[in-house]
Amino acid sequence: MRFIALLVWFITALWGLYMLAVWLIESDATRQGSSDSRLPLPVILTHMLLALTGLGVWIAYLLLDRQVLAWAAVGILVAIVLVGTAMFARWIPVYRSTGAPRAHRVPAPAASVFAPAVSLAVSDSEPAVVKDLPAEGNFPLIVVVAHGLFATSTVVLVLLTALGVGGS
Repeated sequence: MRFIALLVWFITALWGLYMLAVWLIESDATRQGSSDSRLPLPVILTHMLLALTGLGVWIAYLLLDRQVLAWAAVGILVAIVLVGTAMFARWIPVYRSTGAPRAHRVPAPAASVFAPAVSLAVSDSEPAVVKDLPAEGNFPLIVVVAHGLFATSTVVLVLLTALGVGGS
């Protein structure tokens, strides 16, 4: 069961790295009109570093077979879960806002020699300017759900292994 926990933890980390890549790509601070992220970089890095540290401790447990390392991994997982849950709670409003209308109309342009004054009225057929979402608004729901499910499975498998359930 402890090697299954390693595999599940690794897959969880891959889902997390995918979301990190999306967040880094989409959080372009130089772009005008971009929304501020609800997930601050220090929180994301803390979550990632705790996860990688915990994975390293778990690998050390597998290599050295020291029970204290299994319990250390459980403790690190508790910290990972707390930070991850806070991030998830901050992501929910961003996800819910993706279904809401995100466009607003631009005022009609000033009269020019190329457009007659009659066609200057704002109509429904004019293109709308789309307001940018925060970077985490681009996370696919399936990835967030998969990351959460695999993370929950990791916690359960590591805790059961630390408790000695399923043999060693």
